[in-house]
Amino acid sequence: MSVVTNTTTIGAIELPSRRNTELLLLGFAVVISMFAYANAGLAISGEFPPGMLLYGLGLGALAGIAHLVVRRYAKYADPLLLPVATLLNGMGLVLIWRLDQSKRLQNSKNFVEAAPRQLLYTALAIALFAGVLLVLKDHRVLQRFTYISMVVALVLLILPVIPGLGADVFGAKIWISVGGFSIQPGEFAKIVIAVFFAGYLMVKRDALALASRRFMGLYLPRGRDLGPILMIWAMSLLVLVFENDLGTSLLFFGMFVIMLYVATERTSWIVIGLLMSVGGAAVVGSTASHVKVRVTAWLDPFDCYYTSGACQQVGQSIMSFGSGGVLGTGWGQGNSDLIGFAANSDFIFSTVGEELGLTGVMAFLLLYGLIIERGVRTALAARDPFGKLFAIGLSGAFTLQIFVVAGGVMGLIPLTGMTMPFLAYGGSSVLANWMLVGILIRISDTARRPAPAPAPSPDSEMTQVVRPS
Repeated sequence: MSVVTNTTTIGAIELPSRRNTELLLLGFAVVISMFAYANAGLAISGEFPPGMLLYGLGLGALAGIAHLVVRRYAKYADPLLLPVATLLNGMGLVLIWRLDQSKRLQNSKNFVEAAPRQLLYTALAIALFAGVLLVLKDHRVLQRFTYISMVVALVLLILPVIPGLGADVFGAKIWISVGGFSIQPGEFAKIVIAVFFAGYLMVKRDALALASRRFMGLYLPRGRDLGPILMIWAMSLLVLVFENDLGTSLLFFGMFVIMLYVATERTSWIVIGLLMSVGGAAVVGSTASHVKVRVTAWLDPFDCYYTSGACQQVGQSIMSFGSGGVLGTGWGQGNSDLIGFAANSDFIFSTVGEELGLTGVMAFLLLYGLIIERGVRTALAARDPFGKLFAIGLSGAFTLQIFVVAGGVMGLIPLTGMTMPFLAYGGSSVLANWMLVGILIRISDTARRPAPAPAPSPDSEMTQVVRPS
């Protein structure tokens, strides 16, 4: 006698989406931003800012919309990227509003309140963020546009130098002006060109990893394999020469070297990239007038303090960090507005250093570091080589931008003219960086999403187990 038992297969175990954790952290980010806004208002005028409730509701609504989009279209995405970006954006709005209250800036020529505009830019950026998640269902689709993205990136870089379209703003040709609106194409080019780098290196990484000889502990690449890095190096120098934009030049070349190292695991590419970067910057820095002025201001800003606006800005920035000390002077109690018109854009991190001190600077850098760490974690978790390289490229570009901006205003490196992501005033910057976060969220969702359960078959659905009696 025997017994026949029917057994069925069990589907894949559902992983936690962590969306409730994200919602809780978003609420925390909005509360911290509102507390900072109230603190700044009390320090400046002795009373709560009149628009504090509206600001809190607006930031909370934007964060809620972004959360709902992620919950619906990127259920398994990293739960920290959106809250940290929201906190940085909210604190940036507070810093810009605080500088808007400065009597010095209000009495300056062509003063316009920047905080309301920045809030509008933030709303547009959240809409773009949602659009990325709605349209980009799978990041691997972008691999099809590898060489098209290279052409688009080159067009974006060329636009600012076209007569009649590009605008020369204080010596740097990085803006285009259309219908009274200005936009900085380089902010978007860093994302587009990362698509090209990821697609190109995914195909060519084996050839680029080959070495012909070993010299002083380094594997030197073959001569013909130096072509890609020479091309990107030449392009970055052209950007530096024609646009007088040191920041974008360093960003593009540095991002390519980082992705090249990750793709090939050859330390020699890092050494060659650093040598080429330093050599190119030294040559152009000694010839291009705009870059030369910034190098002079970096070497000794107080020597040319009364004869150069760049030296005066760098000098005021260094004094702002010095007067902030460890804990800072307090919200609204600093004098970083002496920097002038660029206080809320290129030099907004100086306000952090003076009014929040070393403690505030480290807190902001840790927040930036958290975004970078989650981006790298996303790259490690990605299941496809294109996604890995794309995520590491975006994280590398974000890292380099933080370094060149913070290093420039602190006097560590020459000033680059780039803006601090999420903190500084500027529509192009906030739009591009929210787009960057949206792409990282899409890649992380794909990486963390459970693999679909295999389709059931008649043989697996029911198995006859015969047990002897």
